Amino acid sequence: MRFLKRGGVALAGIVAITAAAMLLPRPSADVTAVASDPLQERLRRLPGDHVGWATLGSVYVDRARLTGDPSWYGKAEQAVATSLRVRPGNPAGLTGRAALEAGRHEFTRAAATAQQAIAVNPYGAVAYGVLADSYHQLGRYAEATEAIDDMMSLAPGVSSFTRASYDAELRGDLKTARDMLEHARRDAYQPADVAFCEHYLGELALRQGRYDDARAHYAKALTAAPSFDPAHAGLARVTALSGDLEQAASLYAAVTARLPLTQTLVEQGEVLKALGRDPGWTTLKAQRDLMRLNGVRDDLTWAEFEADHGSPAAAVTYARAEYARNPNVVAADALAWALHRAGRSAEALPYAEEATATGWRNALVMHHRAEIEQALGRTTRSASLVRAYNPRFTPALPALQRSS
Repeated sequence: MRFLKRGGVALAGIVAITAAAMLLPRPSADVTAVASDPLQERLRRLPGDHVGWATLGSVYVDRARLTGDPSWYGKAEQAVATSLRVRPGNPAGLTGRAALEAGRHEFTRAAATAQQAIAVNPYGAVAYGVLADSYHQLGRYAEATEAIDDMMSLAPGVSSFTRASYDAELRGDLKTARDMLEHARRDAYQPADVAFCEHYLGELALRQGRYDDARAHYAKALTAAPSFDPAHAGLARVTALSGDLEQAASLYAAVTARLPLTQTLVEQGEVLKALGRDPGWTTLKAQRDLMRLNGVRDDLTWAEFEADHGSPAAAVTYARAEYARNPNVVAADALAWALHRAGRSAEALPYAEEATATGWRNALVMHHRAEIEQALGRTTRSASLVRAYNPRFTPALPALQRSS
């Protein structure tokens, strides 16, 4: 499962928790542990604190996202339910429920719940962030931009700037995407927030083939927060793409021991496979089953995985299911590539065109379109655009070149 995209929670004490849960990026594990303990103690003393219960739910959602352990979603569900039982319809509880639904990839529900929270409290910036995330996943890009603008007007800061960056990147406006991340970096003061911003600056550089810049940003992220595992994964990614597969395999082994996210496991497997070793798909599939047992549906990852490494027919099934629920550009690309790999390039082309229609300068997505067009005997600009987007692009190691 990929992390959704820029936004989440970073917490640093009981005041920050109750006042601004989810207005900052995802926390490191140590920050979350420190934050949740005093909050749990507060809730033992004040069990009627509906905002506290909602905030605890948000902490648990972030633990699930950060650690790859979906059992935290069940705990989050209990905490949010308690908030809404103590005070039915309260905006903090509704926002917490929306965040939980988004974490489980139930984006239609998440959008509806976030709208309920906004109807109760139109000044709740957090709900606009969840709404924007959900609209992005549903392919409702104009509405996502509007929600981000509303969030920005209410709470300009790390969380709104990073969402604005992703929104700009989807439109192909890389300068604004980078500027927004720089604004977020200047606004950040908690170590986890600094690490989060530097990590995504690294990801943006990586997708443009600026590997030295990417490595430098990942290093800065780890200087700020040495336990920030996404940046460790970023270093493994850029090391592999730079050609040092042995070192990358070692780095991935350390990352997946702590952070067994499906996306990271796929990346590690591709590196091991390139080295002629067992890619470890058994571990990956066990993680998929664990996600399913805890209510997380991630057809997208499995569509991409099966298309690249397994059964194209299974990839089509997964991709159709994902696209039916979340018709965004990433799902359109997954469906296009699955259909092409299954020998159905004519069916794939409209989805490949849809995946590139926003102006998104993603080399892997454009490569997929170029391959589909070539299979159909078409002469287009797509192949040259791949190099324009990322001069160092290679079709090997595709998972490492997807948007994290």
